[in-house]
Amino acid sequence: MNDHRSRQTGENEYVCDQCKKRFSSKRNLIGHMNIHTDKYRCTECGKCCQSGSQLAVHRRSHSGEKPFECTVCSKRFTQSGDLVSHSRIHSGEKPYKCHVCVKAFSKSSDLNKHMTVHTGEKPFVCTVCGKRFTQSGNLVKHSRIHSGEKPYKCHVCDKAFTQSEHLNKHMRVHTGEKPYKCSLCDKSFSRSSTLHKHKRLVHSNSRPYDCRYCGKLFKIRSQLKLHVRIHTDTKPYSCRHCSDCFTWCNQLKTHLLKSHNEGTWFSVTFVRRNSAANKFSKSTFSDMKL
Repeated sequence: MNDHRSRQTGENEYVCDQCKKRFSSKRNLIGHMNIHTDKYRCTECGKCCQSGSQLAVHRRSHSGEKPFECTVCSKRFTQSGDLVSHSRIHSGEKPYKCHVCVKAFSKSSDLNKHMTVHTGEKPFVCTVCGKRFTQSGNLVKHSRIHSGEKPYKCHVCDKAFTQSEHLNKHMRVHTGEKPYKCSLCDKSFSRSSTLHKHKRLVHSNSRPYDCRYCGKLFKIRSQLKLHVRIHTDTKPYSCRHCSDCFTWCNQLKTHLLKSHNEGTWFSVTFVRRNSAANKFSKSTFSDMKL
């Protein structure tokens, strides 16, 4: 009952003396402490888990085993909990609600991340660069930037990644899986971000990116970045033969062609008909730009 009350009130009175992470119950703290020992360490990547069952589930990330399948889109998962969370994409269910702003989430972990918006707490500090994080897991991921560690490897092409979610996205290159389907047309995508971009560009007139100089609106950020060069007089394309610089790539190509006689050329032979003699003759035109 005390553990339950602590979870409802958000009180985290149990603190890990290793990483200062806080927990609402002593049982959760005891399970967490196993992460700082070698008791449940993965022999493949060295990751430490809280229990033997979690270690068994983690090992599936290396073996590729996914026994849990979605009945709607046939996507497979290594854990039953991931399947339950995924099914809420199809049902739209969001059972986890913030008691401060009433925002709802499909995963409890997403709610926990959101709560830091209200508290502003960032107890986990990188010892290398001093960057702070709201969760220990984010600190672990960040630390791989400094160490160069990439524990998640693709069993098809041996490409390695710093995060498991990056590996999952990469695997779709090999499987061809496209779980994100557009509700307005028949197109499917391998990433949710690509689906959102598709809806904005194809099915809506939304232009969320505005120029701070003239107020012109754009659908994608890359178009805005190109447009801003007009106001800032940015010229990123420089000639390797002289000191001239240009705003656009095609301006540089024209300059190389006219000023330095550099470009891609080819010769074309045309067959012409001499109407007077009623004969065909060949004419060759060289130095035509491709």
